[in-house]
Amino acid sequence: MANKISLATAPSYPWGAACTGWHLVQNPQLGVIQETMPPGTAEVRHFHHLAQQFFYVLRGEATFELAGETLRLGPGEGIYVAPRQAHQLRNESGTALEFLVVSTPHAHGDRVLAPLPTQLS
Repeated sequence: MANKISLATAPSYPWGAACTGWHLVQNPQLGVIQETMPPGTAEVRHFHHLAQQFFYVLRGEATFELAGETLRLGPGEGIYVAPRQAHQLRNESGTALEFLVVSTPHAHGDRVLAPLPTQLS
C-alpha cells in the first residue's frame, strides 16, 4: 500500500543553529530530505566517502561552496555533489532557505569534516 509523505508525517530532526530537516525518504540506498535554514546559518564543511548528492532550492537563496568555488542558488536551481567533494551550504540572505537534498546511498553516517573546500583525491 502506498503512503503519502508530507512534512506533517515525515520524521523531523533539528540540526545546527535552529535548522530543521524532514526525512521524506530514508532507506540505505536513498535519502530525500527537505531542510530549512534561518538567515545567518550554515552547515559544517564536509564530504561523503560514498554518497553523491543533489541539492535543490525550493525557497530563498543558498550560498554553496563546492571544491573551492562559491555559487549562489535561487528557487528552481540545484547543484550536484560527487562523492569526496568537500562542500558547505550557507544561508547568507535575510530570509529563510528551504531546499531538498537527495543522497544515494543515504548520507547519514558517511560524513567527514573537511576544513578546506577542495576536491579530495
